[in-house]
Amino acid sequence: MRRIALVGKNLSSSFSIKFFNEKIKKENIKNLEYVNLEINRIDQLHNYIKKKNIIGLNVTSPYKLSIKKYLNKIDDVSSKIGAINTIKVDGSDLIGFNTDYLGFMKAYKKQLLNNKKCLVLGNGGASKSIQYVLRKLNLDYLVISRRSKFDYEFLKKNNLIDFDIIINTTTLGMVHNIDRFPDINYDQVNETHTAIDLIYNPVQTIFLKKCQKKCANTLNGHEMLINQALESWKIWKI
Repeated sequence: MRRIALVGKNLSSSFSIKFFNEKIKKENIKNLEYVNLEINRIDQLHNYIKKKNIIGLNVTSPYKLSIKKYLNKIDDVSSKIGAINTIKVDGSDLIGFNTDYLGFMKAYKKQLLNNKKCLVLGNGGASKSIQYVLRKLNLDYLVISRRSKFDYEFLKKNNLIDFDIIINTTTLGMVHNIDRFPDINYDQVNETHTAIDLIYNPVQTIFLKKCQKKCANTLNGHEMLINQALESWKIWKI
């Protein structure tokens, strides 16, 4: 049995396994299944690939950045972004790609082009893809991260009215973090803002609920997820 796998942690609520197995069934592809691969150490990936006959992978948190050094090749766009979410197994070579940026651009390009300045919450693997898109579209943006001088304390000293779009790229609000949300001043959110959360499960995070309560336009990550998944499928060339 050939396999495609999602590698990461906390995968029980993942959309990918259901989406891809339904696609495999619909297209009547034999001897292929999509599985979740939860591993504690990414340096063990090569062993799992051989053992489970894996021909392609999706990569999710927390490995989108750290997986790079275990790959044989990385395409040009992924190299510029600095994060990987798709891997093609080509013989003994692992080739890294990024489809997150395509998923994000296709899902939200209209909203992005209708605005001027973005606030990006988080600076992990998913955030790197979003930042790449914003640069491609020549949009101004500020990244808020706990590990930089532009942290949440810095943000509290500034006004959210200076931004048109607020994008949550963190895992705060996901099923395993469902009661958590980015620590921003929601009293400064209003009807001029668009709030985007890359999280798709739950459909509406506390972050989106708080922004919606202040009359902001809100969007979750479901459309981005489908777009990037279909782009991954093209790379694997099943």
